[in-house]
Amino acid sequence: MSQPDVRKGMPPRQLNRAQFEHRFQSRFIDPAFGPLQTELQSITDAAWDAYANSRKAPLTRKAGPGFADPDYDIAIDWLEARAAIDAAQARHDDSDSPLRILLINGSARTEHTCPGEMSKSWRMVELARGLIVERGGFEVEILDLSRTTSEYGRTIHPCKSCVSTSMALCHWPCSCYPNYSLGQTHDWMNEIYPMWVAAHGVMIVTPVNWYQAPGSLKAMMDRLVCADGGNPDPSSTHGKKAAEAKKLELAGWPYPRHLAGRLFSVVVHGDSVGAESLRRGLSDWARDMHLITAGANAEFDGYIGYYEPYATSHEALDKDTAFQDEVRNATFTLMEAVQAKRDGRLIEAGTRLTEPRPK
Repeated sequence: MSQPDVRKGMPPRQLNRAQFEHRFQSRFIDPAFGPLQTELQSITDAAWDAYANSRKAPLTRKAGPGFADPDYDIAIDWLEARAAIDAAQARHDDSDSPLRILLINGSARTEHTCPGEMSKSWRMVELARGLIVERGGFEVEILDLSRTTSEYGRTIHPCKSCVSTSMALCHWPCSCYPNYSLGQTHDWMNEIYPMWVAAHGVMIVTPVNWYQAPGSLKAMMDRLVCADGGNPDPSSTHGKKAAEAKKLELAGWPYPRHLAGRLFSVVVHGDSVGAESLRRGLSDWARDMHLITAGANAEFDGYIGYYEPYATSHEALDKDTAFQDEVRNATFTLMEAVQAKRDGRLIEAGTRLTEPRPK
C-alpha cells in the first residue's frame, strides 16, 4: 500500500495574547485573588510563554536503551506512567501474589456534590466489595469514577482519537496528556491504567444515562483504546509525527492487546429504558479488548423502581432483594472464574488462533 497523505484543513485554534489572558485569568474570579493581581499577572505571563511556545512536555530526558530512538527526548510523565504499568503487570503475572479484583463505580452521582446523595451503583459496588472481602483470598480495589465530579483536580480528559490517524500514533500508555501548554493537566488515567493492568478480574457497575454510559465511564473507555493495540514506544514515531506513524503501521502492526486475558463482569441498572443496550455495549467493548467474560451470570441488566419516582429510587433498591442477589451472583461468578483461571481450570477456546482482522 502506498503511503497515504496526512490530511489537513481544519480551522486554527490559536488564541492571541489578549484572548489567552482573559481565559486563563477567568479561573481566578474569587475575590480572594483580588490582592494578588501582581503575582497573578506574573503567573499569566509564564503560562502565556508556555502556550505560545507549545511546551506540551517541559520535563523530558533521553529515551535511552530499549527505545527505537534512544536520543529522543521523552516526557518524564510518560516514563513514570510506564513504570507504574510495568510494576502492575509484574504483580498481575506473579502467580504467588494475591488475586486482584477491580470494582468500578461508573456513576457520576455522589453525595459530595450537587446531587446530595450517594448513587445506587456505589451501594452495589460496596455490596460486591463486602462479599469479596468476606470470602477472602482476593485483593480488591475500587475505582470510583464519581470522583471526577466531586474532587478537585480529578479529571479524565477526552481521547484525541490518535488511533484514527494511525494505530502506531496511539501510545501505551497515552502520551497525549498532560499537555502543560494547553492547561490539560491532572489527568487521572495514568493512575487508572495500572489499576486495570494489575487486576485479574474487573467488575463494572453503572447506571444507564440516556441510553449511554455516564460521561466519566465513557471517557475512561475511550482512553483505554491505547490498551488495545497501542504503541509502547513513543520514540518510534518521535512523539506525534503522523506521517511516521502511518508508515510504521502500514509496514505491519501487531496490535498488542495489553489487557488480554483478564476476566470481566458488567452490571447495568436503569429506571425505564436503555439498560440492555448499554450492557451489551460494555460487554462487546470488553471482548474487543480480549477480556474474557466470567460467565453468563456475570453480565446482567435490569431496572430499579421501574417508572417510579426518582426520589424513592434508594427505597426501591432496598426492596428489590432479587436485584441485590443478582449483584451477588455476578460477584461470585467473577471470583469463581478468576480463581479457576489461576488454577488452570478455565480455558478459553480459540485464543491461539490468528485474527484475520486484528483491530
